Amino acid sequence: MSANPQNSQTTPGANGNAAKRRRLMLGAITLFVIAGAADLGYTYWRSLREVSTDDAYVAGDLVQITPQVGGTVTEIGADDTQRVRAGQLLVRLDGADTRVALQQAEAGLGRAVRALRVAYAQTAALQAQVAVRQAEVASAQAQLARAEDAMRRRQELAGTGAVGAEEVRQAQLQVQAAQSALRTASSAVLAARAAVAANRAQTAGVTLADNPTVRLAAAQLREAYLAWARTVIPAPVDGVVARRTVQLGQRVAPGMPLMSVVPLNDVWVDANFKETQLRDLRIGQPAKVVADLYGSKVTYDGKVIGISAGSGAAFALLPAQNATGNWIKVVQRVPVRIALEPAQLAAHPLRVGLSTEVEVDIKDHSGRPVTALPATHPAAQTDLYQANWAKADALVARIIAANAGSLPRAELGLGHAKAAR
Repeated sequence: MSANPQNSQTTPGANGNAAKRRRLMLGAITLFVIAGAADLGYTYWRSLREVSTDDAYVAGDLVQITPQVGGTVTEIGADDTQRVRAGQLLVRLDGADTRVALQQAEAGLGRAVRALRVAYAQTAALQAQVAVRQAEVASAQAQLARAEDAMRRRQELAGTGAVGAEEVRQAQLQVQAAQSALRTASSAVLAARAAVAANRAQTAGVTLADNPTVRLAAAQLREAYLAWARTVIPAPVDGVVARRTVQLGQRVAPGMPLMSVVPLNDVWVDANFKETQLRDLRIGQPAKVVADLYGSKVTYDGKVIGISAGSGAAFALLPAQNATGNWIKVVQRVPVRIALEPAQLAAHPLRVGLSTEVEVDIKDHSGRPVTALPATHPAAQTDLYQANWAKADALVARIIAANAGSLPRAELGLGHAKAAR
């Protein structure tokens, strides 16, 4: 039985199709190799010009609001998600207790001023007492001289019999009485001088307002005034209220967290770069930031301003224990802070914790390495918590003037009330 010639021989068309498929396969492989090489080359080229990460998140200050004095909450000025301005009322506490304490301090200062007013007024009277006692000493000396003269005459006449012994004895007793009166008068002078010295110890050398007793009472008044003023808790910064836990009628203690204020106009990005990406990072290098909130249609301009002191694992609540038998090396990530342009933040606000992608241009290596920079100015500051000394000083001066009576203004020393503080 003969074989079919069509099965024993390959047709020219089949050979052509096979060759065509081989050429297409080789072309595809060549194309993929070229594309892979181009991609690797482009990736390497980009690695020399920029570093990027998608492990980056928006960060910002979380300003915790706490009371400086205890009290009962009577008013809450703002709630979660609401924007507040610096100085705006956040929480008001019941001021009845602090007001009573302030009134007691006012009374204490008035009492101290009046007590010293008496001391000032007694100075002249005590000095007059010294003069009176000195006059009594002079009178006692004169009486003693007369008694001694009378006794001497009687002793001279006693030998002639003109004067009896009893009369001489009476003259001697009068001399002793005069001597005792002189000693009493001299002691009275010393006592009067001591009283003057004690009075001068309270008043000499200082004005009434600078007297330690008045200064102590004034300091207690200022302390009570501050406690009363601090029943109003203002917002220290512009921002958005978050995590409000305080409730009306709640009794709060100093330092108790009430809410937080987040200043969204001053947020930044913490980009967690791999440790192998840090060698070419420099302070001031430009960066591009894309937030997942807006997508690629919004790009923020930023710059590198610093690096954390350690990796995230080093500051974890439970740091990794690598000194074990089973150990796997893991590339660490270190937070790098990226500052954003305020105008762009105002146009497209961000929230703390949002995900971002960061690319840093590392072509320029002339800047400083990403190390710790010295602090040249305060990171943040506010004067909203400064005491209103002007009102406190005015209250002190008013109470001193009201209780000082007719004392000359020079002795009051009200112009030095602020210096005394």
